[in-house]
Amino acid sequence: MFSNHLYWNGKLLLLILVVGLLSSCSQSQKAFLADKYSDFPKEKELRGEVIELDTALFRYPFRIRIEGDKAIVMDLHGSDCYGHLFQYPGFQYLSSFGRRGDSPTEMLSMENFRFHNHKVWTLDANKSELTRLDFSSSGDSLLREETVTLDEDILRPLDFAIYNDTTFVIPDYSGESRFLKVNCKGKLIEKIGAIPTANEKALQQARPALAQAWRSFLDYNPHNGVLAAVTQLGEVVEVYNLKDSTHVVRIGEHDEPEFKVSDGYGIPTGIMGFSDVQVTDSAIYAVFHGTSFKEIARQSGSIPDGGKYIYVFSLQGEPLCKYVLDHYIYGIWVDEATKTIMATDVNNDQPILKFCFGSV
Repeated sequence: MFSNHLYWNGKLLLLILVVGLLSSCSQSQKAFLADKYSDFPKEKELRGEVIELDTALFRYPFRIRIEGDKAIVMDLHGSDCYGHLFQYPGFQYLSSFGRRGDSPTEMLSMENFRFHNHKVWTLDANKSELTRLDFSSSGDSLLREETVTLDEDILRPLDFAIYNDTTFVIPDYSGESRFLKVNCKGKLIEKIGAIPTANEKALQQARPALAQAWRSFLDYNPHNGVLAAVTQLGEVVEVYNLKDSTHVVRIGEHDEPEFKVSDGYGIPTGIMGFSDVQVTDSAIYAVFHGTSFKEIARQSGSIPDGGKYIYVFSLQGEPLCKYVLDHYIYGIWVDEATKTIMATDVNNDQPILKFCFGSV
């Protein structure tokens, strides 16, 4: 099977994908035909404003999300805590949460977090747990309220989205389906979709490995019922409308995720693709890298980490606009009402950026 992370060694990104124990599946699966895209009807340059923070907290600021007057920045490799709470829009530091450790109330990892109904949910892949936190009465800290342990047959989850008050959506790394619906008790209730690959041999003989190569970041918007997934390798955008059960696959010029098997390991041979996605009420925004692994290896330490593009798609997956940035970023939060994109930059001591954009 694949290992469950892309590990960073400085600026060099290596994926170690153990594929020695691959089993074929009896269930057949038909290869997908996807719509190709090669360019965007609009292309604009955006300049970022650096937000000056009054405290040094981060080792690898990976995700940022904002609700009301609160902003949370997630540190993927946090030394003490994985999550940091700020006042918004001034970004005054309030407190930290998700303490790193192996006690029952601590976390071994944080893959992502989500606001929902003025509360915060986090995912710990190493413990296979989802945890709900609530704001203190003063609003300046987050308190652990509930922990949900996922079923043992759900392979190590690397992302999640909140479908409704009682259901989560989690990627399926067994390769049997694309996503899993899981209830608030951590029990599997439904499988959704299939890996939209043209690699029929891998579908028949190496589904777990293929599922890991297709690791995707996802987001769901309950207002329009759109679930979007973007691949960490290659250039694939999937749009599921969970209200009418339609599914659209868009593949860019870098094609689907690529890997080869060498000495029992899977090695990525294509590009670093997307690193974050957000479904707003009117569009889909995704951070794109597009850097080849050959170039990463050749220029180890000299290439900024992250992507310098934000791709915008319609809710049907049609390419709308390509933003070219003056910084390399990883995570984004988009506010269409104020035409603002907040982003994280892992290359700088001041890691929070603000971009202003016009109409798409």
